[in-house]
Amino acid sequence: MPQDSIQVNINAGGIQQNTYDAIVIGSGISGGWAAKELCEQGLKTLVLERGRNIEHIKDYPTAFKDPWEFEHRGDVTKAYLKENPLISKAAGFSEETAHFFIKDEDHPYVQEKPFDWIRGYQVGGKSLTWGRACQRWSRFEFTAPARYGYGLQWPIGYEDIAPWYSHVELFAGVCGNRDGIEAMPDGEFLPPFDLNCVEQAIRQKIKTHYKDRFLVQARWAQLTQPREVHLQQGRGKCQARNLCMRGCPFGGYFSSVSATLPWAKKTGKLTIRPDSVVESVIYDAQKGMAKGVRVIDAHSRKATEYFARIIFVNASALNSNLILLNSTSSRFPNGLGNDSGLLGKYVCFHNYRASVNGEMEGFEDKYYYGRNPTEPILANYRNLHKQDTDYVGGFTTFMGSYRTRTDESSTTETIGAAYKQALTEPGGWKVYMYMQGETIPKEKNHVRLSTEQKDQWGIPLLVTSVGYDDNDERMLKDFLTESTAMLDKAGVKKIRQNDTKQAPGLDIHEMGGCRMGNDPKTSLLNKWNQLHACKNVFVTDGACMTSTGNQSPSILYMALTARAAHRAVNELKRGNL
Repeated sequence: MPQDSIQVNINAGGIQQNTYDAIVIGSGISGGWAAKELCEQGLKTLVLERGRNIEHIKDYPTAFKDPWEFEHRGDVTKAYLKENPLISKAAGFSEETAHFFIKDEDHPYVQEKPFDWIRGYQVGGKSLTWGRACQRWSRFEFTAPARYGYGLQWPIGYEDIAPWYSHVELFAGVCGNRDGIEAMPDGEFLPPFDLNCVEQAIRQKIKTHYKDRFLVQARWAQLTQPREVHLQQGRGKCQARNLCMRGCPFGGYFSSVSATLPWAKKTGKLTIRPDSVVESVIYDAQKGMAKGVRVIDAHSRKATEYFARIIFVNASALNSNLILLNSTSSRFPNGLGNDSGLLGKYVCFHNYRASVNGEMEGFEDKYYYGRNPTEPILANYRNLHKQDTDYVGGFTTFMGSYRTRTDESSTTETIGAAYKQALTEPGGWKVYMYMQGETIPKEKNHVRLSTEQKDQWGIPLLVTSVGYDDNDERMLKDFLTESTAMLDKAGVKKIRQNDTKQAPGLDIHEMGGCRMGNDPKTSLLNKWNQLHACKNVFVTDGACMTSTGNQSPSILYMALTARAAHRAVNELKRGNL
């Protein structure tokens, strides 16, 4: 039903009480940054979060638990798995972290094709459980889709976003080395975690055999050496516990809950409203802009409207598409800003299916300190200056090595004296590589609203129709071939290749549907992340992506959000919004 046919009774006092300078939908990685930047610039800002409230430290119930304090030693029961076959697949999901993930039955959707939609609904969103890898895009990722003819030209380039990368890196805290790699530009880094002895040996072998491949220390959102701005946030040094997804009471990794939202709150300009399911953005036909947001209380199911001159949509990619598709009016019968008819289309993701692993002999007199929460990265080496493969796009390779906890050759027992004795000495070294592959945005890969099914708040369910293509298969085959060859040259033994054949979605890097571009006929957003047809609505989460690149995307969402927030405030001051 179009918004302009819905009657909502609200008195003038109520309108004033519910009016803000800006509204941010979502409190995760990008929503937190929108709140921080808008509040810092003096805007009274409302953040709407559909999930429960979370406070830093206070709401990390498992942060300091030892393994034996968990009823099932970190596993979940068969009954839980049966009730939650989807969310229990998620990377990092366990008895230790389940409180930061949804339950399947609470949030249904329609899978026209298999798609594992991983979600965490709480203040902070998935910033509490993200992987924390923070590679910058290079100029190759911004130009490749147009150069090689597999996608839309980006309306911005690396030079446009580079200063904003620096802006967010300095505040968030990203460790890494300035390695001078063209395909993975340097940033504002804290000292990195050291490579262990096997990783160092493999890096040297790769350097010897391949002149265009660079294995480097991780660029990760971990505070290895906090600066003053991080101490001002109340955060401390990463303790190398590798328990990040439980919630870090030290603030050693970046999250909305530990960094951006508390920073915004200190301005006195922030209001956070949890348990607020956004139904739609409200369009004002007379002004030609959005005027507010319609919210349904998660518990009472009472509808309330909030008003603002600027609206940031940061609900995470697929939910942002859902909200915009459901924001219909006489002006926009097919969704807010959807004059092109492309809203919800060109949805894409990262391909994580392929991995290789093996064993490294020797190095038995060496170990490593702590539980390193980061992994070395092999920068993309495919299709940079020219297309040099039978597919388009590229892939990042994550790599690591570790010693097993027990000497597997000394016993096959898993309990008793022999097993206890085996635990006194670590076992051999294991090595792995896995891919994070670019996928091609395609119109047929889309999401849309169900015309038949609704959720418990009366909002249409999202239908996902997203799949792989031949390009993905060729890239996967190349990754397996090349990674096997690299490990072989490095001296790794018993190398095994693996293709999980998992459905899209488990990468948790869904992107697109409301992409950026120069032409309103082929895109929804302009170069400032504004809807072409509704200038006071900004979309800066994964929905805005024109292509996927191969790097982990969250740091780019942060940079795009900070950039768009400054643009929004400047336009507001000029009277253009």
